[in-house]
Amino acid sequence: MAKTKQQKKDTIEVLATGFKNSKSVVFANFQGLSVSDMENLRNKCRENNIDVLVAKKTLVKLALKEAGLEVDPTNFEGGVATFIGKEDEVAAAKQVNMFAKEHDMVKMFGGILEGKFVDEQMVKSLANLPTKEELLARVVGSINAPVSGFVNVLAGNLRNLVYVLSAVKEAKEA
Repeated sequence: MAKTKQQKKDTIEVLATGFKNSKSVVFANFQGLSVSDMENLRNKCRENNIDVLVAKKTLVKLALKEAGLEVDPTNFEGGVATFIGKEDEVAAAKQVNMFAKEHDMVKMFGGILEGKFVDEQMVKSLANLPTKEELLARVVGSINAPVSGFVNVLAGNLRNLVYVLSAVKEAKEA
């Protein structure tokens, strides 16, 4: 069933708003996936706060233009699914990359990061980066390392003092 002009305008508006408010966007070919596989992908994306939008390339192109982005999706082969990461810069790339490893027919075309188009290789590189939470945990661990080392040094001195006192006590008893 063909979409009405109003439905097309609504789709463009939803896409443009998503592009403007996103941390990152990934474009991928989804053709050949079964309905259950696509639904599985949508559910995984929903869990990670990623919007999955499927629209004709011409509508995506108009939405990109409305959002002020210079990307031409009409060069992509096949159907285009748009994955919009709202909270984490690497979440959308990670999710699509993991799914593409399990399903050969899914092919990433590229994406948008910080308002600029990035190619497929860059999206795959992003997918290999740790998530924001993992990076924050590493930073906290790095900040905490000197403090915990200092505590261990102080505890070691106290421990050694106890050993010395205990050895002196045993020597006096003998």
